[in-house]
Amino acid sequence: MYSYMTGIPLIDEEFGGLRAASNVLILAPPQAYAEHLAYRMACPRAGEWTVAISTDERASDIMGAFRRQGANRSQIGIIDAITKSSVPTLRDTARAKFVTSPLDLTSIGIKFSRMVENMWKEAVMAESPGPMPPPVRLCLNSASTILMYARLEVTFKFLHVITNRIKKLEGLGIYILNSESFDERTVAAIRQLMSMVVEVRIDDERQSVERDFRIVGIRGRTSPRIRYFYDDGMLTIEGWR
Repeated sequence: MYSYMTGIPLIDEEFGGLRAASNVLILAPPQAYAEHLAYRMACPRAGEWTVAISTDERASDIMGAFRRQGANRSQIGIIDAITKSSVPTLRDTARAKFVTSPLDLTSIGIKFSRMVENMWKEAVMAESPGPMPPPVRLCLNSASTILMYARLEVTFKFLHVITNRIKKLEGLGIYILNSESFDERTVAAIRQLMSMVVEVRIDDERQSVERDFRIVGIRGRTSPRIRYFYDDGMLTIEGWR
């Protein structure tokens, strides 16, 4: 089975990456820079594709974040649910799709499916086809915003469809949820859709803020805590070589 490298040394070196058909929840408090951790994990390698569904950032900002990770523009597709509300004349392109609101989950789901289908066609027609089925990563930033617009039942149904789609595609899904904005019932409901959870914590009681995370459920285990740092647009993970 295909394995997805994540750019996180412990995951890649000790566990050989994340298995295909995995869905990963990043459960993080505010000011954790969880979106940059998600972009690191969702960044496509050679022969891979990434679809980013954004309810928090504009398509141009997301593309910039992936480019800083070393991704090629041609590997990235973005579904932007932010920009069209202020620029209604925006039209879809091959790599950027726009919906009017984070609440328009039907359009988001349809455009996600179409974008993946087009990526698969490109992969099959390429001069040097890579792995089959073509590896696809998904990054959803964020489930928190959807929950602010839609009831839990509606959000759960949407995520259930998307996570099942990732399993069928043998892809990798990365989803962000604010750990401090929702009650235990909501968090538990979203967690049950996931293969594993990245639990992020922040210690801001010292002179400098410290951030770390652990992965719960990776190969049936819980990883040690991994420290990371964010400065001037760059994410550094302890142990990175």
